[in-house]
Amino acid sequence: MAAEISDRVRELAEARGLPESEVFEQALERGLEDLWEDLVLARYLDDELAREKAIERVDRTKVERAERERGVVEEDVDWGLNA
Repeated sequence: MAAEISDRVRELAEARGLPESEVFEQALERGLEDLWEDLVLARYLDDELAREKAIERVDRTKVERAERERGVVEEDVDWGLNA
């Protein structure tokens, strides 16, 4: 797997004309952003974080999408339990 990551970083760096270190930095930032959003939304959906705080941290669109997705899952569970 390490070789595959190195190959991908090298290819991205060449394609974008960037040093490999910058590709790693961008990947780390993108990954951390995704992990941060997951944490904030999980805390919100678990009632550990107020809705307005979640919106401040990740934005309204992402909070509303998480609410819709939770609603769809709850509907599916209800359907499955009552089918």
